[in-house]
Amino acid sequence: MELPPELSSHIEAWTTPETVAFALLGSYARGDAGLHSDVDIARFVDDDKQEEEARSFLIGNGGAEERAGDCKAKPGQRRARQWLVVRSTITPSQVESWFTEPGQAVNIIVGLRDGLALWDPDGVFAAVQERARQFEWTPTHQEKADCLASKELVGWIEEAHKGLEGLRRNDTGRLLNARFGLSWGLAWVMRLHLGVLSASDNMFYDDLIGAVGPESRWASLLQRAFGTAAGGGSLSLREEVLAGLLLYCETFTLLEEALPQDDHPLIAATAARIRRALDGTNGAI
Repeated sequence: MELPPELSSHIEAWTTPETVAFALLGSYARGDAGLHSDVDIARFVDDDKQEEEARSFLIGNGGAEERAGDCKAKPGQRRARQWLVVRSTITPSQVESWFTEPGQAVNIIVGLRDGLALWDPDGVFAAVQERARQFEWTPTHQEKADCLASKELVGWIEEAHKGLEGLRRNDTGRLLNARFGLSWGLAWVMRLHLGVLSASDNMFYDDLIGAVGPESRWASLLQRAFGTAAGGGSLSLREEVLAGLLLYCETFTLLEEALPQDDHPLIAATAARIRRALDGTNGAI
């Protein structure tokens, strides 16, 4: 897919004295962008004080830069092609965290390897990209990842309780809250534990299933918790939450030896509570 013709002029306008490089990341860098894909631009700066949140812009053929959400087509008016451009400002501290913090590494390392320099006069992005290509998951990463995964499991205990109470009351609100934590939340826990590096958030699901093993019980439960299990027809909200509760127990079983002792009793008690509550029901998925 083509990039916005005006992108180079916008990059020039976005360049500040602290700017050292611009890089293209995401689907446009990989070459698999579609009609509705956003354009991910990383602006690297040399000063941590220049940190700012990501900003989104609509850039169109022959049009001026507009903040996303600011433009509205008039009735009957046909707009020129527009692109959603997301510009992130990357500080030196942010770069360092990509390589030292597991929660960042799993999301960015592969994307950096696929990135394309748009403006890199001093080779700053080239050096970051080479570092990404040489990146290895170390015992230090694993220890940090398991500590973070453990905290996540503790954090999703409330959603497990909501799921149990939602099933007991047939309460849609509780079940919806539970479904998120017992699908997305537990998927993130396993990504951290296994150090699954994904090229984008669109690919994490397949990457994770492949890493765990498509035929494993954990993968089967995750698919049911997400409602993506093949060949079983559509699942009800109750069935998805039930699968998610069992997924919590299965996640604890697989990670039990890696969990820090501080969190272990709380997570173990939650898994035991789920098993007691589902004992004698049709929970044996």
